[in-house]
Amino acid sequence: MAVLHNRVSQAELKILLYQETTPRTTISFYQYFAITDTKQFRDELYAALNALKVFGRIYIAHEGINAQISVPTESLEAFKSYLYSIEPINGVRLNIAVDDDGKSFWVLKIKVREKIVADGITDTAFSMEKKGNYVDALQMNELMLDEGTIVIDMRNHYEYEVGHFEKAIEIPSDTFREQLPMAVEMMKDKKDKNIIMYCTGGIRCEKASAYMLHNGFNKVFHLAGGIINYAKQVKANNESSKFIGKNFVFDDRLGERITPDIIAQCHQCGIPADTHTNCKNEACHLLFIQCAHCAKAFDGCCGEACKTVYNLPEEVQKELRKGIEKDSMIFNKSKQRLRPKIEMQPPCRPKEGS
Repeated sequence: MAVLHNRVSQAELKILLYQETTPRTTISFYQYFAITDTKQFRDELYAALNALKVFGRIYIAHEGINAQISVPTESLEAFKSYLYSIEPINGVRLNIAVDDDGKSFWVLKIKVREKIVADGITDTAFSMEKKGNYVDALQMNELMLDEGTIVIDMRNHYEYEVGHFEKAIEIPSDTFREQLPMAVEMMKDKKDKNIIMYCTGGIRCEKASAYMLHNGFNKVFHLAGGIINYAKQVKANNESSKFIGKNFVFDDRLGERITPDIIAQCHQCGIPADTHTNCKNEACHLLFIQCAHCAKAFDGCCGEACKTVYNLPEEVQKELRKGIEKDSMIFNKSKQRLRPKIEMQPPCRPKEGS
């Protein structure tokens, strides 16, 4: 019987990845379609992708598939051939990463979930069959010339903070499931306006567009392929990017540069910065923005307390971590919850030439 899970530790796999010399390509894709037997689909997919040495994170649900993966570049055609042999996803758009070093994932994880995007929708009348109209990069830029067009960011705060479209409205919430009803409420008097929804790769805004139509909105659009596809299209067509800054991504890179603009600030000293990191104290692991100088001053930690723990012997750290629930600290999305956790410092003033 084929092995359908990993037998090597996460730490060892990551070391192996960074020793690997084979070029890799980071890809994301999704598709809403009916999957009857999710476990069988998952197991067959794992066996095929594992044979191709694909790494990444894939979610399977009765409503479809959501994938962020890293494929050996030499195996790209074999990967596409296999993927497109699955009829419901034949020809699915593959979003190739914009700013890619090939070190995005180091293990293959395929999980069965209730939904590929947790939406909190309980209305049985809701359907993904009726969704907003796709727009490509050129169409989006054109629609944005109209001052009446409303652009809605369907990502979380920490994503919006480092990069977003000009004049985009943030739905100030921690989760997508909370954002959906909030978007309906915030736009309730604009049901006849042009509304464009966008997200990282398209999966959230596609569902959001369907939800808006379900709630009586009339002119709803969503960005095909999300920010990743938009960035590639504007570059290919020599168009100016209306997306400013960095696109947050959910892999080891934690972001890909779209424009040189830095629109966020270091959460510790306040100078311009947009590099996300997780606190190196494993008992904390808080996601936050840290400039290079604070990273050096705090050893990559979010404050002096965590820095002290991080520099203790590993066996002592393990003892201190026992019984600590850190899940709530991972990808902490709310600015209101994030900022008080960060130990603030005076603004960094690096010496000239440093």
